Amino acid sequence: MNSEKKFKKPVASFIVLTNIIFMPIFCLVGAISMLGFPEWVFDVMLCISAWSSTFAFAILFKKIYPGQSFIQFVKDKFKNKLKFSVILTVIMIQASIFLMILTIVSRNSEVDSIFTITSWGMLFYFFIKNLLAGPFGEEIGWRGFAQIELQKKHSPLTASIIIGFWWGMWHLPLWFTTGLVGLDLIKYILFFMIALMSTKIIMTAFYNLNQNLVIPIIIHQFFNFFIGLINGNLLDLIMYNAIFYLIGAVLLIIINPKKVLYGKEDTNIMNVEQYMV
Repeated sequence: MNSEKKFKKPVASFIVLTNIIFMPIFCLVGAISMLGFPEWVFDVMLCISAWSSTFAFAILFKKIYPGQSFIQFVKDKFKNKLKFSVILTVIMIQASIFLMILTIVSRNSEVDSIFTITSWGMLFYFFIKNLLAGPFGEEIGWRGFAQIELQKKHSPLTASIIIGFWWGMWHLPLWFTTGLVGLDLIKYILFFMIALMSTKIIMTAFYNLNQNLVIPIIIHQFFNFFIGLINGNLLDLIMYNAIFYLIGAVLLIIINPKKVLYGKEDTNIMNVEQYMV
């Protein structure tokens, strides 16, 4: 049975419901912060808010893929064997970007004040918190479902730009917690969107090379983790990330390894079709 006959606009419905779920939870996170609750309570609620896209997809799943199992769908996104070459390339690209930004920032900072984390314990906590409050909660819905769903009708590159835009817009409430106003806020939003859309293209390219959701989770994790490690001006940091990730995305578009971004029928469609029978 064709799922499109059951549900005409699954991606649009997913995006709308994701925002409907996210907004009240995010407001609660803000209230918890203002009322002075312990930091762990704030962190837990922040993690829950990051899972709004997964909650939305789980709610809509039976309408999109009637008769199928949500748990099995998620398992299938991790079943392909991970390729060491893909993981190594991803880590090397992001580590290189991190080191370039670190070098730029360190020129204007004291050596002992470059990093936001000062102990191994806090580093581990920060890593796990970022993993739960970002990649784990977002990738199943945004990449595991929405990206692949759009690739039924569009090239992976086009689908990446569309999903990257709406993924960025989903972060809209966060923009107004930065403390930036006026022109600085406009610059931040512009660089933020460029950074996320560029990262989305990189995610798609390497995910299509390996077909395992661990790949975009790694890319998402290191994007968040590395930018949070550097103690610098927020606007400058997002600008540097936007520039370097855009360069990486453009290079991948030009190279188009194994035509994973455009030029042939996308391999993700084969994975989607098993849920359409």
